[in-house]
Amino acid sequence: QVQLVESGGGFVQPGGSLRISCVVSATIFSFYDMGWYRQSPGKERELVAEITVGGITNYGDSVKGRFTISRDNAKNTVYLQMNSLKPDDTAVYYCHPVNRPHYPWGQGTQVTVSS
Repeated sequence: QVQLVESGGGFVQPGGSLRISCVVSATIFSFYDMGWYRQSPGKERELVAEITVGGITNYGDSVKGRFTISRDNAKNTVYLQMNSLKPDDTAVYYCHPVNRPHYPWGQGTQVTVSS
């Protein structure tokens, strides 16, 4: 059974930092590139950061230089360190295997950036 469990979201002021985590089923973690996606009301889900099995990272232009994705293979966990947060970063954040649409999505974790 595939499971993706996100956690660590919350409320933060502009300019603040937050780290969110995602525990991934061992059956898929070691085999797939993983991504962090986000979706805010009225907008499509977008890929903000991805990390390959080998640890190569790539970021969307809106978060480049502020967000850092990492993975801990021993814990089957993907992290997203978010710094210099802006109100536009407010969204539900999801982790998911990249280019694997047939896998189910987790519940996500809400990140709210507001003063």
